[in-house]
Amino acid sequence: MAAQSTSDDAIVVVSNQAPASLNIVRSLGRRGVRTIAAANREGTPAIASRYCDESVRLPDPFEDIVAYRDALLELAERPAVRTIAPVREPDVYVLSKYRDEFAEHVSTLWPDAETLAQAHDRVALVDAAETAGVAAPDTELLTDVEDWSGRRIVKARYGFLADRYVEDLGPENAIEAGTTEYIEPDERPDVDALVDQMGHVPIVQEYVDGTEYTIRALYDEGEPVVSTQKALRRGMKYPRGPSVYHEAVDIPELERAGLAILDELDWHGPASVGFIRDSETGTFKLLEINPRFWASLPCDIHAGVDYPHYYWQLANGATGPFDPAYRPGTASHFLRGELVHLHSVLTEEYAFVPRPSVGETVSGMAGSLLEQPNFDVFSLDDPRPFLRDTLNTVLGL
Repeated sequence: MAAQSTSDDAIVVVSNQAPASLNIVRSLGRRGVRTIAAANREGTPAIASRYCDESVRLPDPFEDIVAYRDALLELAERPAVRTIAPVREPDVYVLSKYRDEFAEHVSTLWPDAETLAQAHDRVALVDAAETAGVAAPDTELLTDVEDWSGRRIVKARYGFLADRYVEDLGPENAIEAGTTEYIEPDERPDVDALVDQMGHVPIVQEYVDGTEYTIRALYDEGEPVVSTQKALRRGMKYPRGPSVYHEAVDIPELERAGLAILDELDWHGPASVGFIRDSETGTFKLLEINPRFWASLPCDIHAGVDYPHYYWQLANGATGPFDPAYRPGTASHFLRGELVHLHSVLTEEYAFVPRPSVGETVSGMAGSLLEQPNFDVFSLDDPRPFLRDTLNTVLGL
């Protein structure tokens, strides 16, 4: 059942360079909701939107996350603010860790700190997946690996490094997770160097060849109120990486696996659950949970599912579930990311991942742009964010 807000009600949208924050501002601004874009960097595309009513400068969470928390709390204390929309790991970490403080002022549509820790810790997440009957790649701590005979990847154990997860960090410290390393069979890496590089003991997983998918969902106190699915058709890097060309899909097996792990965690709020579909077995294997709004959110909106609107409805007392007219087969492009993908094809090499030809890549891009002229940032109705995003790219911001 829907609930109506007053015209003075506002939402704080934590904003960065990815398309999600811009599309939250656009979605709710078009519906007459007052939008406050809060960012720690100048030139954020969401701030350039015609649907942004106010912009606020935040401290850098990677310099002092306590100051970042204080700034968000100050915004939450405004009488008109109904909730906050997180788009990055520091956002949801602060909102979850200090959930009780925020709950005094706004609707807290995100998990508690205990649940978030299970999502951020990929070792705990694999354990939760086993309990839920969801497949996952073989996973070990780097320091426990003895057999390096197969194809392996090394990646951060945590989706975000902060004092709750890494004991050497103070309460004001926050560090972005390290990049994934690809390890050839029978190649024993320098363990100490990787631990130093990552800032903690990372995990090692078997490399699973296949296509990446995600299920995205909005939960209300352990109950799903709406969900969709996405296939990654092109990533920032040619092996994978953040999605830059994405297609809405409808695969019952994927839905069952994604909802099973979120049910196991008794989830609350938005989440995107990443899977790889094993090319040999067809099994969906769990990769990670993004416990917040996801970068490729515009794909869902183009496919008929307006997550920001439903998030706002929950903040105003709606109970769901929601039943939008979902359109699988709809796809969307992040144009700047497409250029990064092409650059990866032209200049980079990854262990045991064949590099596609430049001709195939350009042809695929051109064809998809003609067939699916939907965009994450570009909009004739609201062109300034695309111009801002382009300028940021040129200036290296």
